[in-house]
Amino acid sequence: MSLNQLTAISPVDGRYYKQVSELSAYFSEYALIYYRVYVEIEYFIALCEIPLPQLSEFDKKKYALLRKIYEDFSEADALHIKDIEKVTNHDVKAVEYFIKEQFEKLGIEVYQEFIHFGLTSQDINNTAIPLSLKDAMERQIKPLFRQVLFVLKRMSIEWKNVPMLAFTHGQPASPTRVGKEFLVFVERLERQLEMLDKIPHSAKFGGATGNFNAHHVAYPKQDWMAFGHHFVEGLGLKRSRHTTQIEHYDNLAATFDCLKRLNTILTDLNRDMWTYISMGYFKQKIKAGEVGSSAMPHKVNPIDFENSEGNLGLASALFEHFASKLPISRLQRDLTDSTVLRNIGVPIAHLAIALNSLLKGLGKVELNGEVLKAELEENWAVVSEAIQTILRRESYPKPYEALKELTRTNEKITHDSISRFIETLDVSEKIREELRALSPFNYLGVVEDTF
Repeated sequence: MSLNQLTAISPVDGRYYKQVSELSAYFSEYALIYYRVYVEIEYFIALCEIPLPQLSEFDKKKYALLRKIYEDFSEADALHIKDIEKVTNHDVKAVEYFIKEQFEKLGIEVYQEFIHFGLTSQDINNTAIPLSLKDAMERQIKPLFRQVLFVLKRMSIEWKNVPMLAFTHGQPASPTRVGKEFLVFVERLERQLEMLDKIPHSAKFGGATGNFNAHHVAYPKQDWMAFGHHFVEGLGLKRSRHTTQIEHYDNLAATFDCLKRLNTILTDLNRDMWTYISMGYFKQKIKAGEVGSSAMPHKVNPIDFENSEGNLGLASALFEHFASKLPISRLQRDLTDSTVLRNIGVPIAHLAIALNSLLKGLGKVELNGEVLKAELEENWAVVSEAIQTILRRESYPKPYEALKELTRTNEKITHDSISRFIETLDVSEKIREELRALSPFNYLGVVEDTF
């Protein structure tokens, strides 16, 4: 069978590919090859800028032609590199040979041996992969998070004054406002996204074992450590100073841990929305022609929130493995990081699917004001906290116990029973009026002016 959306083993490349196709530019085999070519070309230009003695006469006007190699990089170029790899049996060496071919076409083959000069494969991989992740996060994933925040903030404003019965331990609790409950998730997400922004995208660049051995033996008077810092930071990355053959991945692990925390918050949001829908607090807009169940025609299921939750779980499982595995490598390097790094795009794709599904689900919900009102009307017992607190303020004897005796029975607490209780209290008429004014609809606490 040929590979297509029907035959792909992973649903990321099959069923869900339309949702994540733009991530191919960052995490596909083509993308990895592209970023390797990009780093190799920019490294050669950086050597010319020193300049090394043998590169002092390189025509800087040709920089633009060199950059065209990656700017015009095509799938055909990537396939050609894969053909070279069939001979070399080494992916990064194949990239080097490809660039040497391009130098020949440009008539600058005399400079060929300064392609990949003094480097090991991980100098290229440990800059190319962080670059691809950085670009994907900035161009694809963070914008999706910003969309989620925008929608949540819009909902919090729209429903900021709508009272809602709260639940703790699955039981009715002091009322809240619908808008405020969305702000809870806004605050949590914003805090973690701020932390995510502070984690640098780190790179390794220092030769076979991180000491610039080959560079130093060839040009001992050159400050290669300063060169490495300048080059990597010029790419928009942070160079790790002391490394083995590979990046130690601690900051990469921190990124994955932070993404996992964001996933946990989103899972909490998905489950809350699922529960609110099952309680009738929210209705879902019905789309003509859609089917909720193959057997039950009436069903309108919260499938978008469920899809989002499932994909978040998959993403978090892989993020957990990446964060615990990547910082560990035997001595100066083993190869276990290689196959793991090739899979970075998989949890990122599941995260993107989850965010899109969440946005779709949020876009379908409508507040069910009738149910919210009925729930509050059915739960007058929740104002008992307010009554006993005011009585405490007035030094009324044993107010908590009095309300406990009223409410912890099998009899339903109603507006009438609360009113009758208030009339039995030995308090002034002013306090009695204050107590009479209480209801589940106005006992809502303080809302900060964050809207």
